[in-house]
Amino acid sequence: MKWTEVKVETASEAVEAISNIMMEAGASGVAIEDALDIENFESDLYGEILDKEQFTHIKEGAIVMAYFPETTFLPEILPFMKENILRLPEYGLSIGKNEMTISEVAESDWATAWKKYYHPVRVTRFLTIVPSWEAYHAQDEAEKIITLDPGMAFGTGTHPTTRLTLQALETVLRGGETVLDVGTGSGVLSIASRYLGAKDVYAYDLDEVAVAAAKENMDLNPIAADVHVSANDLLKGIDHSADVIVANILADIIVLMIEDAWRLLKQDGTFIISGIIEDKKAMVLEALTKVGFVVDQLFNQGEWYAIILKKPEEE
Repeated sequence: MKWTEVKVETASEAVEAISNIMMEAGASGVAIEDALDIENFESDLYGEILDKEQFTHIKEGAIVMAYFPETTFLPEILPFMKENILRLPEYGLSIGKNEMTISEVAESDWATAWKKYYHPVRVTRFLTIVPSWEAYHAQDEAEKIITLDPGMAFGTGTHPTTRLTLQALETVLRGGETVLDVGTGSGVLSIASRYLGAKDVYAYDLDEVAVAAAKENMDLNPIAADVHVSANDLLKGIDHSADVIVANILADIIVLMIEDAWRLLKQDGTFIISGIIEDKKAMVLEALTKVGFVVDQLFNQGEWYAIILKKPEEE
């Protein structure tokens, strides 16, 4: 079977949004090349496992590649993708060159090309993400290995927003907590939460494809076998009180769930958010503090921010 590749050259900050647009348009999978990946490996404080000399990589910006079956009638969906990408600056996201190209690709190339960028990476002091198709052994007793198969539609767990969130979880979790993971995607944050001692973890995603992928990744990590994974629109209708709520999603989406997060968090509970670019940080913080959240810690990597917030105890 042959596939059509729709490639968009863009800015790093728009990668997740454009990936979502392409999946909504019916793509069977999405692959990403991001110049920031190499920069992040070069500045990694936790040890470098990836040999950057093994492959060539783009030097600036990012490329998002979506794959559609050859039977897809592209004239019907290209306008949808182009229109929605052009609207991203309205949400504070730079789209860079925004150059779109279309080409034909063989299924064997589509299925394997993206894997060459995915290798074991120690993303925090204790957590290492390892692709399911590679053999890897812990380098010390403290290292926890998260086995992950991101599939074609989800990140590898090494994007700055995910790294920052994992570092925040490592900072907050002490053991025995109830954690709600909103927009779980590949499930990496839920798996990490269990490795870091969380007792009960509930993972939610609006996309049924994400729910299925997360469940498969839980199966790859026995410690996460009891994570509750289900489809849900953010935290709407959820009634599980939590010690920690974590969300690595776009800033404008985070704002929509602030009141539910406040409702579900226990007193002195922690709200961890990530996926926030510099231009959106003030807007998000204003919405959070208006409800009553207090900033505890702020992490950043390049243009991306993650924030740890507390729900103060009642006086």
